[in-house]
Amino acid sequence: MDRNQNLNRAETFSFINPWIRYFLFFFSFLFWVFSLLIIAIGVYAKIQKATDTVRDTFLIDPAIILIVVGVVMFFITFCGCIGALRENIRLLKTFSFSLTLVFLTQLAIAILGFFYSDQTRDALGKFVKKAIVHYRDDLDLQNLMDYIQKEFKCCGWNNYTDWSWNLYFNCTHENPSSSAVLYHTPAALLFLERYAVINTMCGFGVQTQNYLEADKSIYPVGCAVRAVMWIESHLLLVGALALGLALPQIAGIVLSQILISQIQDEITSVL
Repeated sequence: MDRNQNLNRAETFSFINPWIRYFLFFFSFLFWVFSLLIIAIGVYAKIQKATDTVRDTFLIDPAIILIVVGVVMFFITFCGCIGALRENIRLLKTFSFSLTLVFLTQLAIAILGFFYSDQTRDALGKFVKKAIVHYRDDLDLQNLMDYIQKEFKCCGWNNYTDWSWNLYFNCTHENPSSSAVLYHTPAALLFLERYAVINTMCGFGVQTQNYLEADKSIYPVGCAVRAVMWIESHLLLVGALALGLALPQIAGIVLSQILISQIQDEITSVL
């Protein structure tokens, strides 16, 4: 009797923990659905840009970046889903290796950004300069600059005079653009939030004014300064976001490695 019970226990015993298996499956499935959402947004953005007359000034289209990121996420999470569901070691190893590679890449970027902060700031400055120069040529750049300057209440990268880089808003006598007369920049419109006054000539002639004079009609502070101030005042939030990004990846790596080990033990016990 005891021998039969022991045999039955041996037949029903499994090294694979079902909680780990199904948790990894649902964990991967959640991000798999999220990757499909990212791909859909990227495709939608690409289709919308294709119907616009403005030209794309990005070396790499942001819509394409979204699609590529979504496809990579789809591949990784698909391996996690099917690998956990089918107990497939190869797919689980691919999932674990891909997640590890992504995590180490993000960590390397964060470390390099910290130790080479000046170079990072210069690179961001060049990007913002390009966004200002081509502000009227690309809807993505328009939306990006509008959002940054509105949220941080800033103007340009270094200060408000950076808008002289743009042909339409340059206030020199040699510039034939009619927009330069009004200097109707999106940053200038932010001043309306202070006093709720409608001014069709908002920002008129501010580039010829000094900082104190310009402060009466626009937000003259550069976005670089505002960004540093925001990060310093929201260190806890920045840390929480970094941790929130890292923990799911670490959890996926650890769970997949545990499940791989359990599957290998199961195979060894059968052999």
